[in-house]
Amino acid sequence: MASVLTVNTAPAVVDLGAMHSGIDKRPSAEPLTVRAPGPRKGGLGSGVVGDTIGNSRHHGGDDQAVYAYGREDLDDWQSRLGRDIDNGMFGENITTSGVNLTDRLVGERWAVGDDGLVLEVTSPRTPCKTFSTWLGIPGWIKTFTAAGVPGAYFRVLEPGTMRAGDRIQIIERPDHSVTVGVVFRALMLEPALMPTLAAADALPDKIKQQVARRRRA
Repeated sequence: MASVLTVNTAPAVVDLGAMHSGIDKRPSAEPLTVRAPGPRKGGLGSGVVGDTIGNSRHHGGDDQAVYAYGREDLDDWQSRLGRDIDNGMFGENITTSGVNLTDRLVGERWAVGDDGLVLEVTSPRTPCKTFSTWLGIPGWIKTFTAAGVPGAYFRVLEPGTMRAGDRIQIIERPDHSVTVGVVFRALMLEPALMPTLAAADALPDKIKQQVARRRRA
């Protein structure tokens, strides 16, 4: 059964030299509220209440409101890297179990728990310097890219709460074959795949613009 192992937040930014980041996420013992898009009073958008976004230009926002990574994939990295990888260490808000995030369809919708929370798959995570600096692994961006296991970003369609142990139910799947893995390969490894992404209407506008430019080229 697909489920949430832990819900992770960063209560404060971590100083990574020239960068400040909310990547240092830790499992919460309490249920956490997840906001839907709405008026930005005080600069608050959708996402996990109490989480910290260090660089809002590149992280967070409605299309990246929640980031999920699979425990099975963390276990693989743990074996490959020869070091402990705790839940939240990849900066994920949700550490999942029993669901292959790379194979999720863009636009697929999840009901999480029993409090009405509905999330929609939008895109893969693409590795950045902050991620690499945080882990302190030489060549990490190249290594992570080659593995092709990026985890998935979600937008919030219906607000609610989530907690460790919540069941994940896939309640809607779009009629196309554009998965998180396909989008990642198109963005990072195989640009010739870009035109195929046009079938996924739930992609963030930024990626849609990249697809349009590629189709015009």
